[in-house]
Amino acid sequence: MLDDFLKYQAKTNPHPLGLEIKHASGSYLYDTKGKSYLDFVAGVSALPLGHSHPKVVTALKSQIEKYMHVMVYGEFAQAPAVSLCKTLVKLLPENHEVVYLTNSGTEAIEGAIKLAKRVTQRSGLIAANRSYHGSTHGALSLLGYEQQKKGYRPLLPGVQFLNFNSEKDLSLIDENTAAVLLETIQGGAGFILPVDNYLKKVKRRCEEMGALLLLDEIQPGFGRTGKIFGFEHFGVAPDIVVMGKALGGGLPIGAFSASKKLMEKLEDRPKLGHITTFGGNPVIATAALTTINEILSTKLIKQIDQKEKIFRENLKHPLIKKISGKGLMLAPIFEQKEIPDFLVHRCIKKGLLLFWLLWEKNAIRISPPLNITREEILKGCEIIKETLDEI
Repeated sequence: MLDDFLKYQAKTNPHPLGLEIKHASGSYLYDTKGKSYLDFVAGVSALPLGHSHPKVVTALKSQIEKYMHVMVYGEFAQAPAVSLCKTLVKLLPENHEVVYLTNSGTEAIEGAIKLAKRVTQRSGLIAANRSYHGSTHGALSLLGYEQQKKGYRPLLPGVQFLNFNSEKDLSLIDENTAAVLLETIQGGAGFILPVDNYLKKVKRRCEEMGALLLLDEIQPGFGRTGKIFGFEHFGVAPDIVVMGKALGGGLPIGAFSASKKLMEKLEDRPKLGHITTFGGNPVIATAALTTINEILSTKLIKQIDQKEKIFRENLKHPLIKKISGKGLMLAPIFEQKEIPDFLVHRCIKKGLLLFWLLWEKNAIRISPPLNITREEILKGCEIIKETLDEI
């Protein structure tokens, strides 16, 4: 299978990890030779309940037997999508009354950008250096890493970049700004948290200038930081929330939310302001709704702080400078970029799956399923430390 994978499936880099996966369950992946891998990545923060959660699988089977795709988004009332939107509205800030369902977090970013420009009738957009919001044309325009996008210019005009957590850069937000788009916690940059009420200051400046604040919750959302949404830790309510990854419980989905007054701008003049064939697909919506209900009905979120503490207490090593992040969104930082490379490849051989961060080359990502057990955390930490001892 690996030969065909390398021959027929387009790749994202010249040297993929190339594991040949046969099945997955809970916090483990299994290859075609029967070897198990403890998963500290969770599909890059996309599997809050781990692999093949039985409640999600059962719900999917039931929905598939009823119907799958029946119509393009927004025309028919379908119980899974309606129930999902209703559930999300109850979890979101008070003024977020409507949810638009998309096929991915990146598509949700695109829709949110369009909505902001439509509402404000402005074209200026501001994002952060070392940010990541996706790879489609609009999202790429707001990506804060020039090396990654310079080969695809020209991109969207009127985009400026500020430094995350820099108060002086807020002067970039002015009367021409339609929206400021920020990750609540910067992902690819090394799981960087906002400090000194930074997000509140951004929101205040946006209000002064008549701009909208868009927060990208694609990675921190749905319990990973110990709250349903990461912004709950920082006392700010954005104008538009963008969601994805964990929302689908392992299936592709995205969403963005806003007030009814704002979202109505996509309905008319022109009609069909944002359209999608498979957005709100009933099978995907079933997975999302089941995932959210399981997170809410268990003690998973209440356990996140304790699980973070277990990681921090058991990942102490001379080669680890610090651990950035919050909850189960953690990034051990090292002195040299060669250490993460060694760790990822060596730990795979020992049955532990780790992965890199996009822009912070001196770090590894730790973003396991939310329901990972204490024993699994300790097992993985021991593998990491014994591997670091080999350096």
